[in-house]
Amino acid sequence: MKQRYVRFSPTALQDLNRIFTTIQHTAGQKIALSYLERFQAYCQGFALAGERGTRHDDIRPGLRVIGFERRLTLAFMVEGDEVVFLRIFEAGRNWQDEV
Repeated sequence: MKQRYVRFSPTALQDLNRIFTTIQHTAGQKIALSYLERFQAYCQGFALAGERGTRHDDIRPGLRVIGFERRLTLAFMVEGDEVVFLRIFEAGRNWQDEV
């Protein structure tokens, strides 16, 4: 397996910050931090197995989409030696028009 670098676009980092803030306000900092740790561990797993998820070349060439804990939808691309997370959407949000 090829080892890749995992990177988040500035927009994906904004999405993650907004999601973290929402969880923190509704469930508290401890739960928000725990969720963020699980999310980060999940994303780091893409370093060894980045070519997963469902391809959506019809929306954008190379675009892949996968879920996390039935609550988030991750839009990403595998570009050479990188896995780039483009956007992070909360469940139920129409991601197809925003990637």
